[in-house]
Amino acid sequence: MKTVSKIPAIEEQLAALDRMTDDDIDYSDIPETLDWSEAEIGKFYRPKKRPITLRLDADLVEWFKHNHPKYQRAINTVLREHFIANR
Repeated sequence: MKTVSKIPAIEEQLAALDRMTDDDIDYSDIPETLDWSEAEIGKFYRPKKRPITLRLDADLVEWFKHNHPKYQRAINTVLREHFIANR
């Protein structure tokens, strides 16, 4: 694997950032958010995957493979939607 060396200017900037404390950071252009009522919960949540053996009807597997390039992800999505709807 090829390694990329960092440019000296970037090294200096990274070192300067490491030396900063939270009080040194200027948040004036990004005010604190106090109202989270419209936040999307779980948008960046990625549960850990676990490989299993699952016996599915052949026609279902073929349909997913034909209609979804990432068919395993599509099957997982359908199962998750069912899980959420039936909690």
